[in-house]
Amino acid sequence: MKNKLSDLNDHLFAQLERLGDEDLSPEKLEAEIDRTKAITDVSKSIVSNAAIQLSALKLKAEYSGLKQGDMPSNLIGGEVAR
Repeated sequence: MKNKLSDLNDHLFAQLERLGDEDLSPEKLEAEIDRTKAITDVSKSIVSNAAIQLSALKLKAEYSGLKQGDMPSNLIGGEVAR
């Protein structure tokens, strides 16, 4: 998988920096606020999906153990855990 939760974190902080730009006109600031709302909505879905994946892995580990490669790479921020 190409995108990681760490990438989402980077996007969120980049958007926060754009919102803090004191040189934005009122119109551009309003556009950034709208963009932020959209990014936030998508981010909530991504985080919720990751939480479901993690819960499923916890259940699997509890009842049948985990094997090498069971951890999705989007949850660990790198290659699949081995």
